[in-house]
Amino acid sequence: QVQLVESGGGLVQAGGSLRLSCTASGRIFSNNVMGWYRQATGKQRELVADITSSGSTNYGDSAKGRFKISRDNAKNTVALQMNGLEPEDTAVYYCNTWRIVFGNRYEYWGQGTQVTVSS
Repeated sequence: QVQLVESGGGLVQAGGSLRLSCTASGRIFSNNVMGWYRQATGKQRELVADITSSGSTNYGDSAKGRFKISRDNAKNTVALQMNGLEPEDTAVYYCNTWRIVFGNRYEYWGQGTQVTVSS
């Protein structure tokens, strides 16, 4: 099992910045993907950004040009720097990690952290 604990959410005005952090513990394997998803009220959960253990990144359309994902493999952490926040970014943000082992996908989620952007 892998446990993910997020921190860094909160209330910010439009145009502001927040930095989310997530620490993984437990049975952590190499070659995993760590990332962030978000879910706004009444909407489906969507990818914000993810990053492989080798540093390759993938961003959702809403994050491109404004957010930056990074990770520290030695500390088993992943961070999301969010700049230029807009009210539309208001959502619960979830840390996620997954890996493929013998063709099976193993995936874990954090409990989520609320991000609220006021106009």
